[in-house]
Amino acid sequence: MLTFATGKHRHCDGISRRSFLKAGALGIGGLSLADLLRAEAVSGVGSSNKAVINIHLDGGPPQMDMIDPKPDAPIEIRGEFKPIRSSIPGLHLTELMPRMAKAADKFAFIRSLQGSAGRHDAFQCQSGYSFRELDSIGGRPAMGCAVSKLLASPTDTAPAFVDILQGRGLARNSARPGFLGPAYRPFRPEISHLFHRELEPGMQNELANLGGGHQVSLGLIEGLTAGRLGDRVALLKSMDRLRRDVDRSGQMEALDEFTQQAVSILTSGQFAEAMDLEKEDPRMLDRYTPRVPDPDPKNYTMEGAMAGRKLLLARRLVEAGVRCVSVSISDFDTHSNNFNRMRTIGPLVDQALTTLVEDLEERGMLDDVSIVAWGEFGRTPKINDKAGRDHWPRVGMALLAGGGMKTGQVIGATDRTASEATDRPVNYQDIIATLYHNLGLDARGITVEDTSGRPQYLIDAGAPIRELV
Repeated sequence: MLTFATGKHRHCDGISRRSFLKAGALGIGGLSLADLLRAEAVSGVGSSNKAVINIHLDGGPPQMDMIDPKPDAPIEIRGEFKPIRSSIPGLHLTELMPRMAKAADKFAFIRSLQGSAGRHDAFQCQSGYSFRELDSIGGRPAMGCAVSKLLASPTDTAPAFVDILQGRGLARNSARPGFLGPAYRPFRPEISHLFHRELEPGMQNELANLGGGHQVSLGLIEGLTAGRLGDRVALLKSMDRLRRDVDRSGQMEALDEFTQQAVSILTSGQFAEAMDLEKEDPRMLDRYTPRVPDPDPKNYTMEGAMAGRKLLLARRLVEAGVRCVSVSISDFDTHSNNFNRMRTIGPLVDQALTTLVEDLEERGMLDDVSIVAWGEFGRTPKINDKAGRDHWPRVGMALLAGGGMKTGQVIGATDRTASEATDRPVNYQDIIATLYHNLGLDARGITVEDTSGRPQYLIDAGAPIRELV
């Protein structure tokens, strides 16, 4: 485990001690970021300002309680929340989403999301595919992993893909590289010290099975200065000189290059600064922190109002050069106490998501950054005997913004109980294909090789949503 010290003063070489991070590794040569950089260099593609923030609403958001109210449905279906008008004529959201209703022209509302695999897993939202797809050869890669392979450059100042999923998305390794192999895994910083999210008991063993190296710890300790770090890199090069001399393929030289590059990224300060929310203006922190009450009783998977700041962290990472960020907001698995819990997490998402859009627009970044917020499925129209809504894979919802998309519209429709799509069904692959398109990638025209050497298209069934692009 390699640790970089942090603090407020600067070394004589000008590198801030706060710029150091603790990077999960077995040594300098084993930095996981070095593996990522090594893989990125294969593409040889230049850098780009285009990026994606993929927000997983963990548990499956109830579509009729957020963006598809059914006020004329029977009481056992329509629930407790009243519809409110939005800035788009004819579009009503529920009373939980007043900010989004006011800023509706900045969003695309998809009410007819179909094709759910019906599993509590963020993987389908990360890739467009079921977790079983190509399982025999490692499975499909998450979008961010494919982006790392296709768009990243060894001169980038930040990892291409940063995964800050928590809860089940973390335990099930939802942002996994699949058949691309471990070199393209995401850079996964430890954020539990910033955002607490209690893991479901059934998921704890799954997380343990991932092992201790699946995250990069950002714990802060003293002891390793920039000078000592440089000495260790020099020592590694010296020890490897003999092997490099007999290595006619140039692999050892590449290893040195990428190891130094990984260290350079971690100590340059840019990525470290992005991860440090203490650097943010307190007024901006406040904007991302809604004043919402905890439900009574409070579900143990609930994160609370501070979870809104995850989207601020995502913006900071994109600003630092990250191309794809996956993030989660939890407690949408509302089998019980749906309405009380939604009174907390509905306004939380409403404020955090609209603030993210406003923030990106103020910084001139909105057209370059695509945002999607969605879950693994919808929830049942009928309220159960625990005042909850159960799993409903038949139809769900998604929200999109930014990325130069044509927002201010509703795509798709459901019947009077939000049970079935009645117009313009949209598949998970369609949304992923749209995000690829916004990054400048033709998901139906570009292939990546699987472990057998066979070319695989990024998306094999979906297409960019024509109303948006």
